[in-house]
Amino acid sequence: MKLSDLIKGLSIKASIGSMDYDIKSLCFDSRKAEQGAMFVAQKGTQSDGHVYIPFVIEKGALAVVCEVFPEQMPEGVCFIQVESSDEALGCLSCQWFGNPSEKLQLVGVTGTNGKTTIATLLYETFKRFGHKTGLLSTVCNYVDDEAIHATHTTPDSYAINELLSKMADAGCEYAFMEVSSHSIDQRRIAGLRFVGGIFTNLTRDHLDYHLTVENYLKAKKRFFDELSKDSFALTNADDKNGMVMLQNTKAHKYEYSTKTLADFKAKVLENHFEGMLLDINGREVAVQFIGLFNVSNLLAVYGATCLLGKKPEEVLLIMSMLKPVSGRLEFMRSPTGFLCIVDYAHTPDALKNVLRSINELVQGGHNVITVVGAGGNRDKGKRPIMAKEAVAGSNKVILTSDNPRFEEPQDILDDMYAGVNAGDSSKVLCIIDRKEAIKTACMIAQPGDVILVAGKGHEDYQDIKGVKHPFDDKKVIAEVYSSLQ
Repeated sequence: MKLSDLIKGLSIKASIGSMDYDIKSLCFDSRKAEQGAMFVAQKGTQSDGHVYIPFVIEKGALAVVCEVFPEQMPEGVCFIQVESSDEALGCLSCQWFGNPSEKLQLVGVTGTNGKTTIATLLYETFKRFGHKTGLLSTVCNYVDDEAIHATHTTPDSYAINELLSKMADAGCEYAFMEVSSHSIDQRRIAGLRFVGGIFTNLTRDHLDYHLTVENYLKAKKRFFDELSKDSFALTNADDKNGMVMLQNTKAHKYEYSTKTLADFKAKVLENHFEGMLLDINGREVAVQFIGLFNVSNLLAVYGATCLLGKKPEEVLLIMSMLKPVSGRLEFMRSPTGFLCIVDYAHTPDALKNVLRSINELVQGGHNVITVVGAGGNRDKGKRPIMAKEAVAGSNKVILTSDNPRFEEPQDILDDMYAGVNAGDSSKVLCIIDRKEAIKTACMIAQPGDVILVAGKGHEDYQDIKGVKHPFDDKKVIAEVYSSLQ
């Protein structure tokens, strides 16, 4: 692509050199630089890409985008100065792939909890309507029926546009995307055209990165602030920050709620472990989900699908067929009569909501046993709160390893245990080995009891000292079940 075409729409502070080069590739990782490349120098959290400018020039880069001009600017290379390299990479990636988001009906879902469920169910809904559809999510990315492994909730700008381009080339009409606070703050979604945005909720998470809840909130809000006047903004009116998201948006504003008047309203008529009977905007529908938080998730799906032009009665028919997403309140019944539930709940609020839903359905006299940990090298402040919520909603709690990363598992458990009151200590066991913790929970469970294995959900690994070891909560439970038969 001609450099002059590639930089169309880019906000440039200054430039030195010819704009007439043919650019062969776009990169932001200096190791991938090659002859004819454009290199975008970003100031990352681990290293500063500006340091590698001489290296990429040596490898044959013809253009460099940077926030600060380097001391040495040899001839034969175009240097482009911008205010934000992160923003520039987003815009350049869109242009490089031919602005694929403009060829799709792209909807973004942001919030602390519920993003994966909502985005995935929207994908499933539009597939059932007969549309070729794409998905960018924590669990897996899909280009229509083709599964592509996901490494982040929201990939980098280049990868996002590459995936969207594949979707457009495959004939996809719709795409649904989880939008993380990191991706908004780091401008990975810069340049994308969204036809709609959905807000789920906001509770404590990622404070290791954002430092304060206010910064976390501002990152989420920025997504809605940047929506166009032709798009829709659908927010959860039950969340205290729901209306904050709509304050400055130019998009058409809509609300969903289980508690108050809203454009999309639901109430629970019946509730069982097999599912719920709901009233949504005056129509009844039976769904294969449990929990009030899932009512909110389903309302967001219903609302967004209607806003994208589908008839309410047809949407409800499809919703009755939808099943829970992998690792989100997945049930596994044991041969001896107890139930294991695997869920991704890894924030205090998510854990509280899942346990509340379980306790509403557990029959009198039976116990709730929770196996839970907390991730290493992440927000330490939520660890004691996680343990506190687990104890409050359970008869027995086993604290164990999650993804310890580069921390010592015992240190993480000590941080969690600090949230346990002395009077509740008899309810709590600490078992570092996650497999042993799950086995122990199954050994002490009686018929009718419910075990919640929380924190990892769909993940099939444990991250220990930089190595991802194979580990799947569901497989461990299945192994235990086979030994009980």
